[in-house]
Amino acid sequence: MTDTIQYIFRFLLGEEATTDLLAQVGYTSDPNEFYRYKLVILPSAFFEEGTYGALNSLPQVPLQIWEEAPILFGNPTTEQVDNTRILHADLIASTYFLISRYEEMVRRKERDVHGRFPGTASLPYRAGFIDSPLVDEYSKLLRIQLREVGCEVTEPPKQIQTVYLTHDVDKLSHFRNFRGFMGGVLRGMRRPKEGNKAIRSYFGGLKFDPWYTLPWLFKLDNSVRTAIGPERCKPIAFIKVGGGKKKEDKPFVTHHIQDFQALIKLCKKKNIVFGLHSSYQAGINPSLIADEKKHLERVSKKTITFNRHHYLDSREPEDMQVLIDMGITDDFTMGYADVSGFRLGTCRPVKWINPVTGKVTSLTLHPLTVMDVSLSDKSYMFLNAHEAYEYCIRLIDMVESWNGELVLLWHNTSVEDTPQSYHRKLYQDIIKYLKTK
Repeated sequence: MTDTIQYIFRFLLGEEATTDLLAQVGYTSDPNEFYRYKLVILPSAFFEEGTYGALNSLPQVPLQIWEEAPILFGNPTTEQVDNTRILHADLIASTYFLISRYEEMVRRKERDVHGRFPGTASLPYRAGFIDSPLVDEYSKLLRIQLREVGCEVTEPPKQIQTVYLTHDVDKLSHFRNFRGFMGGVLRGMRRPKEGNKAIRSYFGGLKFDPWYTLPWLFKLDNSVRTAIGPERCKPIAFIKVGGGKKKEDKPFVTHHIQDFQALIKLCKKKNIVFGLHSSYQAGINPSLIADEKKHLERVSKKTITFNRHHYLDSREPEDMQVLIDMGITDDFTMGYADVSGFRLGTCRPVKWINPVTGKVTSLTLHPLTVMDVSLSDKSYMFLNAHEAYEYCIRLIDMVESWNGELVLLWHNTSVEDTPQSYHRKLYQDIIKYLKTK
């Protein structure tokens, strides 16, 4: 675990942490080693054989509080041993627990109907810090401790590092295939407006379909890129090219059709990055990701290195290894579907730590801050328009204060111009706010 612990120290102290600074802080319970460091974090029993991986290794709620921050392991005290400060709050184990999704490995029976670990069952939710990046709070507290023992440590700026404006293209259009068209026409007997939309879309072209909102979305995204700079704003379209056996993957898109080619051309014209939206079926059987990635690369003529699972259906921690094996470098799945917040306890990109092996991997996880349907769905947060806006702004401000990255997910289907949904106006309001950042 030595390399993993060193990675966690570097992650907590930031990219600017020097080798000299890292040499001043240790993680040991051996009194004979204390003299080597100015600050020592005392290990709890978390990593010990017989404890690690067992149910009794999970933190108990309510958590103890150290310097106004909940700690998962250890206790909230410090002591001085000669010239060394000893911190009994085990920030290393607490950080590891959150960024590795350790809880999801231990509580494998805790899954929803889609095989996902529910946000409302998670420790961050139950302990009341789902809307606060606790690991980033640990970073600040560790820097304060080091300054107090005489080390020079700089604070990161209060600015959003990167804004990722992402869109999952589950369904490109509503009425462009015959089945959708006929459904719209039949419903149009009761709701004439829908029937008219179906006819106009089916016979008039993709641009008239109510779900083809991507030109509108990309225009807003690029306005943020212009306002804050292309290096800080990166729009991504995650495109689903697989599935079809499960109802969650339907309707299955035929990717040689003219409409899909229009999407590919639009993304290239607007400089939108392509990402793989691995199917629901691939969430169940990750080996399918290889063919889906090759398919998207073939039709887009782009090398695909970004991924997000459909339904945020990343089921088991070990499934991440398949992404690595398939050449995926960055995953954007890491948010809970049922509650927006900080699934990994951080708003900064972090390397995936395999909790089974305890090893740091090459895969970068980008924490998902907000997904549209999480806010509005009756089975999820079920917020009204005002509550949703206020919650989004609070999370955005939180990311800014911790120098994190903001990852937003709005589906093209959710911003249909209809009074039944607030997401079109909500996205506009968020974009307006982001331009000031």
